Amino acid sequence: MYKKLFLLLLISSLLLTSCNDKYKFKFDSPRKITINQPLKVTVKEVNGKKIDKITYFLDGIELSNPSQIDISGKRLGKHVLKAVVSYEGKEAKLNNTILFLAGKAPTVYDFTLVNTYPHDRGAYTQGLEFHNGFLYESTGRKGQSSLRKVDLKTGKVLQQIAVPSQYFAEGMTIYKDKVYQLTWQSKLGFVYNLSDFKQLKTFSYQQSKEGWGLTHDNKKLIKTDGTEKVWFLDPETLKEIGFIEAYTNKQPVKDLNELEYIEGKIYANVWQKNIILILNHTNGAIEGIIDLSKLEKIIRASQSLEPNDDVLNGIAYDEKTKRLFVTGKHWGKLFEIKIFERK
Repeated sequence: MYKKLFLLLLISSLLLTSCNDKYKFKFDSPRKITINQPLKVTVKEVNGKKIDKITYFLDGIELSNPSQIDISGKRLGKHVLKAVVSYEGKEAKLNNTILFLAGKAPTVYDFTLVNTYPHDRGAYTQGLEFHNGFLYESTGRKGQSSLRKVDLKTGKVLQQIAVPSQYFAEGMTIYKDKVYQLTWQSKLGFVYNLSDFKQLKTFSYQQSKEGWGLTHDNKKLIKTDGTEKVWFLDPETLKEIGFIEAYTNKQPVKDLNELEYIEGKIYANVWQKNIILILNHTNGAIEGIIDLSKLEKIIRASQSLEPNDDVLNGIAYDEKTKRLFVTGKHWGKLFEIKIFERK
């Protein structure tokens, strides 16, 4: 009887000692934070046991001061925090994910209508660019896709080639006398000579999901894929070399579509939305939202639109005269607008 009781007490004591010897860590960090705030992270042992050393990392880079981390220069979106804890000759690795958000809410812009120009109602506009006095346009849908040179004032198509019928063409841009054109889900892009639209080569997408919008910043091509990501491509290799993600101070915005690079900012249509986003080129912050809902009303006064399909899409900019042009899929008009901050 006493031997059994002694054995039970011994086992209980050993189990208690074993439980008390076990380390349990708590890695505290916010789930999301705006980049105008300092980030603070901590690791604690919940039972108060001694920790020899903690080393913190953000996206694999060691942090020198985890109690006051400056994230103001970081790109927005998901990041990985890591803590390596040293104790009793052992090591524990802890990971948390965190969302970096824009430091402030976007500015809202309205517009004034400056000019209206004719636009081919048969054009399912996927890409639009102004270059040396002319509009260049990429139109979509299988069997209808094309690349065009268009007279701004008359809307007349001056030059055109058909894209092979198995492809659904998407965004386009002009860089160093070449035209770059995307396709939607074929993971393939085309490169043409600007003067005669002769196809020079093709390229494939490596990391980005699909082809949506395309522009450039005079150094890199800039591409959307229908998510919140904006990809940067090396213009020589045409490989993706990095990305930013479009976030407000609260959330990401997906379905980024046609693009234009204007005065250091990325302007982006959003699929099926009557808005254009103004993105920070470096970190992806949505700094502005242009409300173009009145344009749809103007178009509907002169033609019918297919719901959720004949939508706002197409941004072009005349850098010399600072003119901003917008249109939509199957829209019979192209608009020159001037934006101003909403009061």
